[in-house]
Amino acid sequence: MVQLEPKQAQETARYHKSPNHHSLEHESAEYLQVIHAGLYYGTDSLKTKLCLRGKEMLYDLCQKHSIAHRNTGKWIVAQDSAQFDAISKVHDFASSVGVPTRFLSAKEAKEREPDVRAEAGVLESSSTGIVDSHNLMQFLEGDFSNNDGVCAFQSAVISVSSIDAGRGGWAITTRSPDGEETTITAETLINSAGLYAVSISNMILPADRHRKAFYAKGSYFSYSSSRPKPSTLIYPAPVPGHGGLGTHLTLDMGGRVRFGPDVEWTDSPTDYAPNSKNLKAAIDDIQTYLPGVDRDAIQPDYVGIRPKLGRLAATSGKDFQDFYIVKEEGFEGFVNLLAMESPGLTSSLAIAEEVEGLLYR
Repeated sequence: MVQLEPKQAQETARYHKSPNHHSLEHESAEYLQVIHAGLYYGTDSLKTKLCLRGKEMLYDLCQKHSIAHRNTGKWIVAQDSAQFDAISKVHDFASSVGVPTRFLSAKEAKEREPDVRAEAGVLESSSTGIVDSHNLMQFLEGDFSNNDGVCAFQSAVISVSSIDAGRGGWAITTRSPDGEETTITAETLINSAGLYAVSISNMILPADRHRKAFYAKGSYFSYSSSRPKPSTLIYPAPVPGHGGLGTHLTLDMGGRVRFGPDVEWTDSPTDYAPNSKNLKAAIDDIQTYLPGVDRDAIQPDYVGIRPKLGRLAATSGKDFQDFYIVKEEGFEGFVNLLAMESPGLTSSLAIAEEVEGLLYR
């Protein structure tokens, strides 16, 4: 694994708005902790580049530091000819970028996962896995602190101003829960504020470069029955133009089955109330590939919210939303990270490399 060298500075600070006393943002901490293979995002996208690199770095980091993870593999299942065409396109793309995928015979699929329905075919991704994201981020936080970084939790950024267009650094003012305001100056500024990144970006850039934040809310569902219980991740065939990857089946490190997310749009980055009105539709989707599922054992569990720059698609094609990672013109030392949704966790270490390159190379 390539480890980034600490940059010489008096201090590196990380400000975090979460109400929790740790660095686990809702986008990363509550999502289903999948190590993505890099199957969906198009040849020339940052998502593909950083997911492929980040996946390798993440597996290496987890193995080196005993961070809980498992290479589960993943099936993408098709129920008709149109869906088979969709997974065939995924296979062709994967082959073009060196991601291992293969089609399973009906016999092999039935032997390995007898409870899974795949009327038209199964595409297997062998490099997909899962990771304990809490364990991972606790390690990264500790590593950051051990290299003289300072984490300031529950610190809302209320203003950012450049000093001589960034050439003289940056002044960042924060407010603690008790109302105390603190201003620090920094040589460089990296805006990686997740759901609040657009708000901070708009504090810095002129009005003609302001953005509007969009929030894709995804409800996840728990499963309390012991059967059926596949041993691999199960995804439906991707739907072009959709805001997500469908209501899929994932496993946590304890082997528990979870489903989700669905997709609905919300105006609030704090709208974390599970929406039970979507339960029936989600179960209907799940039964297309897991017909024996116990409907009564599926219940709303939690919500994740993905930051976007429009009501845009999660997969390549029309209206695809890529990562926005830019050293903003006219603002020295400022790197802006917007729309950092999936596969952000998988890509995270490679994203750090990318940002380092923008700032220091």
